[in-house]
Amino acid sequence: MIETARLLLRSPKPRDFEALHAMWSDPEVMRDLGPVKSTAHSRATIARHLGYGDSHGLGFQVVERRADGVVLGFCGLKPGAPDTPIEGELEIGWMFARSHWGQGYAREAAIASLGWAWRHRAEPRVVAITSACNLASRALMERLGMTWFTDFEHPVHPEGHRLRPTVAFAIRRP
Repeated sequence: MIETARLLLRSPKPRDFEALHAMWSDPEVMRDLGPVKSTAHSRATIARHLGYGDSHGLGFQVVERRADGVVLGFCGLKPGAPDTPIEGELEIGWMFARSHWGQGYAREAAIASLGWAWRHRAEPRVVAITSACNLASRALMERLGMTWFTDFEHPVHPEGHRLRPTVAFAIRRP
């Protein structure tokens, strides 16, 4: 568990499913990230991230507002995706429900996750990827002090898909 002034980052619980699935099935939230998720795919996503905890001590966490317990999004660290330039590296990522955009929650959660990484992990850097068209995530990466290091075609998207062109950013251990 990670705490900030406004947020609590913690492992997903069954009670979080509806809020997470609502976010993942929102076409606006998923516009620059990937297809909207079905109920089954949302359940599989939670299970996958819980599995990273068992295998790597990692996994995205639920981001909860401390003041009222509202689930705002999902943020954390995981192993870099296979068949990409970040395979085997420590990857940070985030996703927040549309009603919570523009309030600094993603930055606060990401800074807390990076702090956790520097205290508990030995990797020399943390990386992040997003579709080249995801300008909001790219801007946050830059605000976090991350710098671009490569472009690539993400293999999860078919040739010609608007989300296939992908950018990778990194931040070195302070």
